[in-house]
Amino acid sequence: MKNQAYRMAMLFDFYGDMLTERQREFYDLYYNEDLSLSEIAENYGISRQGVRDVIVRAEATLTELEDKTGIIRRFHVMQDQLKTVQAAVDAIADRNAQLYLDNELEALTRQIGEILGKLKQE
Repeated sequence: MKNQAYRMAMLFDFYGDMLTERQREFYDLYYNEDLSLSEIAENYGISRQGVRDVIVRAEATLTELEDKTGIIRRFHVMQDQLKTVQAAVDAIADRNAQLYLDNELEALTRQIGEILGKLKQE
């Protein structure tokens, strides 16, 4: 269940702007605000089934977008690659500190580390 909630949050974060306003509202209320279908239906004066239909269509749209573009999958691959690069930079910095004490190498590893930090935030 937790994995499904994470997947739905990622889909919404990456593709939520592609939904209609109503789909966005209902999806957000259901997944992020944890309202039940009945609560949403009562607040909007429609049937529970009507709310469910909107959310199911939104889920289908988001899933289809990810299936076609693979942006989230590529995002996860990139995050793993950034971790690998960060580990290599840390290893180089440690080796430099232990063996060489090269100021230029230290500055370069710091610069790469700062760039990696910015990339992780984006």
